[in-house]
Amino acid sequence: MAQKTEKNILIAFLLNLFFSVFELVGGFFTGSVAILSDSIHDLGDALSIGVSWLCEKKSKKQPNDVYTYGYVRYSVLGSIITTVVLLVGSVLVIWNAVQRIVTPEEINYNGMIIFAVIGVIINACAAFFTREGDSLNQKAVNLHMLEDVLGWVVVLAGAVIMRFTDISVIDPLMSIGVAAFILIETVKNLKEVLDVFLEKMPHGLEAAEIREHLMEIEGVTDVHHLHVWSMDGQNHYATLHVVSDAEAAGIKAAVREELEEHGICHVTIELEKTDEICSAQYCTVPESAAQGHHHHHHH
Repeated sequence: MAQKTEKNILIAFLLNLFFSVFELVGGFFTGSVAILSDSIHDLGDALSIGVSWLCEKKSKKQPNDVYTYGYVRYSVLGSIITTVVLLVGSVLVIWNAVQRIVTPEEINYNGMIIFAVIGVIINACAAFFTREGDSLNQKAVNLHMLEDVLGWVVVLAGAVIMRFTDISVIDPLMSIGVAAFILIETVKNLKEVLDVFLEKMPHGLEAAEIREHLMEIEGVTDVHHLHVWSMDGQNHYATLHVVSDAEAAGIKAAVREELEEHGICHVTIELEKTDEICSAQYCTVPESAAQGHHHHHHH
């Protein structure tokens, strides 16, 4: 699976790079701002997909003494770079199109139709190649591919309409429509990625529910300091304190099994006896300390 994601991203990169050059030529040749703005966006795509590919490759490296968690977050970083490039690209495209509405220009509709047909075909192939793989990075790349196909279908439809009606304002309007769609999708993707970086409880998991399930395990009297985070939106980690007087190995196995059902693969458990006082009781700054009476200031 992992190899596949990486290979897909590489294919997407090469297709996109080749294609954006083809598009620049097409845009100048036809005078269509929709095609030109698309080519700039594709060039940005190609570059960011290249970065994604490098990051995805790096993210496969095994953990070591420096990256003790491994390199998984590089994949997430790839997603962020791709997403930011897209955001900037969309804004530029919209800006260009608005200027074009103000001052319309001559467009070669026949050329535009031919380019759009080729565009739909090539991008459909690219989207088909990269449809598998489920890292956030891969999602970002796949989003590009789908939106490229959509973009070209729209351009094709617009070109045909303009060919028969000569309403040239359709061209910049199309380019604004596509860009707006990209913007909305991109912002959604960015939010997902930021959630990972901000160590939010992974999507679809609830701390209260996990705690409840753990408390049902026979011999467990309390669960606290439960921390759950995600490396990349798929691999989830947890640390927790379990209070129990039962036999340790059994409890640990049961806790691990329960957490695995919630998709948490990497678990660190601190076991405590019921009569033990949890030393980390005040790691969440106690009230008195919060008000400025720091009790450990006097050495």
